[in-house]
Amino acid sequence: MGKPEPTADVEFQSFVVSRWTRFMRTAFLLTGERYAAEDLVQSSLERIYLVWHKVAAADDPDAYVRRVMINLHARKHRRKLKEILAPGDDPGLPHELPERDDRMAQADDRSDLLTALSQLPPRQREAVVLRYWEDLSEARTASAMGCSVGTVKSNAAKGIAKLRAVPGLLDMMTKGGRT
Repeated sequence: MGKPEPTADVEFQSFVVSRWTRFMRTAFLLTGERYAAEDLVQSSLERIYLVWHKVAAADDPDAYVRRVMINLHARKHRRKLKEILAPGDDPGLPHELPERDDRMAQADDRSDLLTALSQLPPRQREAVVLRYWEDLSEARTASAMGCSVGTVKSNAAKGIAKLRAVPGLLDMMTKGGRT
């Protein structure tokens, strides 16, 4: 395994710069902490860099990165208990201009949503984040999570049901006209 060619370095750098914000948002929703999200994205991109020639040739390099992020995050959760954000903490999402249809950026009270997400078991959180924030199909989510489509459906349904059971979150969503 050799070092990528200089043109591959430029290509990799361009890939990272163009997708950094999206990867950070996904990692933040998975981890619930800004610094943990940065670590997750950086660790994932380190691994990707080593096999960039293979990733660059893939049909969907973003899916490859998401899969690495999911795997690294899952390994971390196997070794420690999940952490819960304290209400009122400002987790410090990356500062950026919100995307037009980004419901996360449109939410009036991010801390309620982030607290609710952090209370989901890791697999349910992964399914909800990939299906509804990344807007992946069930098949692509299953591929990213390394499981069956049925498992994705089950985890996503259970996760959404738990989120709907959070009173403050439901109020926030119904006020915005989104149920």
